[in-house]
Amino acid sequence: MRWILRSLLALVGLVIGVAATVLVISLVTAPRGPDLTPLIEKARNYDVVIRRDRFGVPHVLGKTDADAAFGLAFAHAEDDFETIQTVALATRGTLAASEGPSAAPGDYIVSLLDVWGTVNRRYDRDLPADVKAVLQAYADGINYYAARNPGRVAPGLLPLTGKDIAAGFVFKTPFFYGLDSELKALASARPDGLPKGSNGVAVAPSRSSDGATRLLVNSHQPYAGPVAWYEAVVESGEGWHVAGGFFPGSPFMLHGHNAHLGWANTVNNPDLVDVFRLTINPDNKDEYRLDGRWRKFETSTAKMRIKLWGPFSWTVHKQVLRSEHGPVMRTKGGVFAIRYAGMDDVRLAQQYWRLNRADDLDQWRAAMALQALPSINYIYADERGNVGYVYNGLFPNRREGLDWSGVLPGDRSDLIWRGYLPFDRVPQVWRPAGGLVFNANNTPFQATAFGDGLDPNAYSPAMGIQANMTNRALRLVETFAADAEITPEEFRAYKYDLAYSPRSAMTAVISELLALDAKGDADILAAQAILRRWDFRTDVKNRAAALAVLTASPLITARDAGEKGPSPLKSLRASIKLLKEHFGRLDPEWGQVNRLRRGRVDLPIDGGPDVLRAVYGSADPKGKPDGRLTALAGDTLIMFVTWDRQGVLSSQSIHQFGTATLDGEAPHYDDQAPLFAAMRVKPVLFTEAQLAGNITETYRPGQRGG
Repeated sequence: MRWILRSLLALVGLVIGVAATVLVISLVTAPRGPDLTPLIEKARNYDVVIRRDRFGVPHVLGKTDADAAFGLAFAHAEDDFETIQTVALATRGTLAASEGPSAAPGDYIVSLLDVWGTVNRRYDRDLPADVKAVLQAYADGINYYAARNPGRVAPGLLPLTGKDIAAGFVFKTPFFYGLDSELKALASARPDGLPKGSNGVAVAPSRSSDGATRLLVNSHQPYAGPVAWYEAVVESGEGWHVAGGFFPGSPFMLHGHNAHLGWANTVNNPDLVDVFRLTINPDNKDEYRLDGRWRKFETSTAKMRIKLWGPFSWTVHKQVLRSEHGPVMRTKGGVFAIRYAGMDDVRLAQQYWRLNRADDLDQWRAAMALQALPSINYIYADERGNVGYVYNGLFPNRREGLDWSGVLPGDRSDLIWRGYLPFDRVPQVWRPAGGLVFNANNTPFQATAFGDGLDPNAYSPAMGIQANMTNRALRLVETFAADAEITPEEFRAYKYDLAYSPRSAMTAVISELLALDAKGDADILAAQAILRRWDFRTDVKNRAAALAVLTASPLITARDAGEKGPSPLKSLRASIKLLKEHFGRLDPEWGQVNRLRRGRVDLPIDGGPDVLRAVYGSADPKGKPDGRLTALAGDTLIMFVTWDRQGVLSSQSIHQFGTATLDGEAPHYDDQAPLFAAMRVKPVLFTEAQLAGNITETYRPGQRGG
């Protein structure tokens, strides 16, 4: 028995010794905190005031553009520092040091895409001084907030620089056109399933009943996280004056309006990523064949510090490969190189800044012609009645006659495209005769009223332009495009449309469910009777929407992703079981199931997946499943922007929650949620006259006190 005891003691000693070694290494390699005093003193260089309106929306007023950027960063950090910090750490490829192994793949992608190599090579060379000044001022605003709140700061975050902010655009932007999906497909990982949608509509005076120009800004995003909208109004003494949506870590209004013009963004899905299968030298795995000879990979090492538990962490080293094509991934299915639009470009910040500062259509189009932003649809409107649509993309200058949608041979250098098609080749429509442009993540060949759209035959198949129509796009055609004289009330009502089109995927799936052989099953027969009576609407009182949406959504999602998914019968049985268990019936009101939950708010909400009032819900991830869906994505920051006949601007907005993103005790944590659920809006207080009498707080950064 003594030898067993000795063995156990030896094992315990070994474990303790290993743990002590890991702890020592963790402590020795942990990043050291900087001196906070210079970060605080630097704030003296900025002259800015923050005014909060009754909804907590910050109205930032700076003497210069840099002053305003500093104030915006500080205000956003007050409301959502944790997310800004997460974005910065993820952009640096160091998030796993704080969040553990789950963040390690993202850290590796930062190295794989050479985000920091791009920034370090091109930041000083390619970005103008005015852009760098705004980026650095924004970083200084975050640093100032963090230095005043050191207990909230993760090790290794400070100080941020303008390069960190620029790198955020380099890292995140390609994911909007699907680069993340390509990487996950190569790695055999499932997509995250979050919607990449949005609605955008612009109506010219010729189509408005009152001669006004109207713009709908209606992006669909997750309700929280690094790409959740934050609303602000920013103004400087140098002419920067915008209202709209900002992402955590962005000093620029990404969509919304200034005094003269505005735009909405929707995600588009052109084929901007090419995958090449490489032939590897059987005698040397670090060589690939190109044009008949072996070439060596460029190699580097990604060093990822990964938090284990408590104070323990470990640094993992993983090789990064690059070929003539671009980044390289070794997978179980082979070795593949990736070439994607926007790689090795840091000018995204410059284009966003020029869009923010544009005063008319010519300046705005000149900003778009910079061609630094690799994708995203733009719906444009301005005070002069101009409306337009740009299916924006950096379309690779590919060889004609090849199928670029599949995996390409990696041993031919003539397939490695160089450069992009010029901006005048990008699909776009300006001043259409019908006075209407729109997009809901659909093909650009149906973006206007009938008869004045783009001709598909004018564009090469090598551009990889999408041809799909979402339900939302179909309903835009059936509402806005079918109405030759749109009143202000109709413009609002069409945006909040709750229906599925007769031509939609939802209608097709319901037909499949009604065609199932129930074989005498009472539950299936009852469910089919409910579905047969459904009017294909998603209002809160609807007694068939719950069964329909719960059953059809898994099928539609799987088919859109090219996956097998459940059978219609299996999905129907799962919905029947859930509804009977939690509601005691197959036809509860949709509002009993579809909920907006936030802090003290728990409300029924109209809408559903892929309707114009877009709501994407999931079983509550934090509580005990109760059969209800908690809205997690879809409609977020909505803006209705109008220029009347005289060009006078007015705008209204609503956010799904409020400005205080993470503080559950703050008054603005959920104060907009009831309005949002009721499909109501609040005024955007854009001018000093509009803001007068609506200010609840005025302070300089770091001096908040009422």
